[in-house]
Amino acid sequence: MNFFEHQEQARRSSRRMIVLFVLAVVAVIAAVDAALAAGWLWARHEPPPSSLYLWGALGAAACIVAGSAREMLRLSGGGEAIAELAGGRLVAPATEDRLERRLLNVVEEMAIASGVRVPKVYVLDGESGINAFAAGQDVSHAVIGVTRGALERLSRDELQGVIGHEFSHILNGDMALNLRLIGVLAGIVSIGSLGAFVMRRLRGRGRNAGAVFLLGLALFVIGYVGLFFARLIKAALSRQREFLADASSVQFTRNPDGLCGALDQIRNAPAGALVGGRYAEEMSHMFFGQALSVSRFFATHPPLAERIRRINPQFQPVRWRQRRDVEHALPAQKPKRSGRRSGDLAAAWERSPAESAALVGTLDAEKVDQAGTLIAALPEPLREALRRPESAGAAVAALLAAPRDEVLEPQLAALKAAGLAEMIEPLRAALPLVRGLTEALHLPVVDLALPALKSAPEEDRKRLLGTLQTLAYADRRLSLHEFVMLTLLRYQLAPAKKMQGRKRVADLPGELGVLLAVIAHAGTRVDASGARGEALERAIGAGARELGIDAQQARSTRLTLEAVSEALERARELAPLETARLVKGLFAVVTVDGTIRLGEAELMRLVGAVLDCPLPPLIDTLDPRTLVA
Repeated sequence: MNFFEHQEQARRSSRRMIVLFVLAVVAVIAAVDAALAAGWLWARHEPPPSSLYLWGALGAAACIVAGSAREMLRLSGGGEAIAELAGGRLVAPATEDRLERRLLNVVEEMAIASGVRVPKVYVLDGESGINAFAAGQDVSHAVIGVTRGALERLSRDELQGVIGHEFSHILNGDMALNLRLIGVLAGIVSIGSLGAFVMRRLRGRGRNAGAVFLLGLALFVIGYVGLFFARLIKAALSRQREFLADASSVQFTRNPDGLCGALDQIRNAPAGALVGGRYAEEMSHMFFGQALSVSRFFATHPPLAERIRRINPQFQPVRWRQRRDVEHALPAQKPKRSGRRSGDLAAAWERSPAESAALVGTLDAEKVDQAGTLIAALPEPLREALRRPESAGAAVAALLAAPRDEVLEPQLAALKAAGLAEMIEPLRAALPLVRGLTEALHLPVVDLALPALKSAPEEDRKRLLGTLQTLAYADRRLSLHEFVMLTLLRYQLAPAKKMQGRKRVADLPGELGVLLAVIAHAGTRVDASGARGEALERAIGAGARELGIDAQQARSTRLTLEAVSEALERARELAPLETARLVKGLFAVVTVDGTIRLGEAELMRLVGAVLDCPLPPLIDTLDPRTLVA
């Protein structure tokens, strides 16, 4: 099953959850009506009128809907809101804590290897159990939370296995489902809260106080019935997804014993995977391990022994513990450099469009290794600058500053004219940090800077976007690389509203034709006459055939920044499987000549970021063996 099929499956799971929710609501309403009828008979000694059942049903339904709506509103902040409810503390990208630094390194490697924007990371300082979670509204705005117990008790290999498990939840569409699950289940258990309120407020008041108190008690008991259904629904939806995440983690790390070791550590830790926070019940299905002590019938996670057996039946805990007790530092890898100018980078490409599109949402150990090498290739002063909001923005802006003074000075003058003079000195200070970097390293630099940039005040984020736009337009033209950088940062720092895609490719032929054309122009060279000629025609034709749209319309489209931006925004309205068709069509354009160039690779990753379907790096820019002329 590929990324897009997982997204579609998540939608089906959401529909299944709604059906279960409706059944649970019917059961709770029936119980409320029964309690009302019993209270009426006890107080009036006569059969209740039919209107009592109607008003009881309406009142119970309103309470459930209000409870769900209130919880949904509280969770509208996405992953950050969940992490804060769990008691998480945001880990500063510049942290000097050794364990937190190790955690950030693991997260950064996996994010760059998978094409996911680097998530914010939270630590649950008050939790000694070994656990973790991923949360967020979409792939590009995920957060990772890890308990202090996991940081202190797990080796790097074990921690990498746990983070790989959480990245599987990010890539498989589980996060949005988990957030909706919290919201709808909050409504089911809200009846119990209403009952407790009635008992507190009305006990001992008036002639019918006893009847009212008993009614409140009945509602409180019904709340436990709601809790029964909530746990049942969570258990039904969670267990198989945990097996899938375990299997994906092993694929990502190529180290089954790392994940088995983490599960074995939970089995032997005094606190296990237990989480004691106030919202542990609501969040129990989101964690890596079983966060609550409940019966197996209500468990949101499979038994630890079964998970270990499925991952590696030959796992030997004693031998693994002996191995993990001493963590050997890997020798520093010397970055491999191609010696080519970044504009000439291209890699041979043998995958078909369908095989290429299947790369979306994938992660493997080789890519993780490449990501580690790529991060190591960046100068240490630059990496330090990217960890601080006050210097990360200037470092990113410096990527668009010209290396030659005769071009740089007009750019700085344009900043002053645009009212951004305060950015000039930080920009000058950051220029030495990025000198010598090829364009191929610019997007990884942006990815590493995003956690710090997202934590900056909104005014600072707006100022950075204005600076980038001013630098890019200072020479009155916008290069392809500048467009990619600007658009990616705009979507990340001023994110658009999440789309519930339902459109089909046939609904957007003009907009998708624009995307085909811009990818084709990025991958074809201008000939001696200044035209792109037959290669451009062939590339657009290949993509149009794959999508089933008119190639001539795509060939004749006028490419402007506004047209491409509008096309990307409209493409966000596609349903998951239709997005898969679009990505396949774009890869048909890219692969028609058997190579993929840096400009094409950057554009494809931009499209993936905007459409929330992450692409891993398509070119190993540090390995000259992968490159062709």
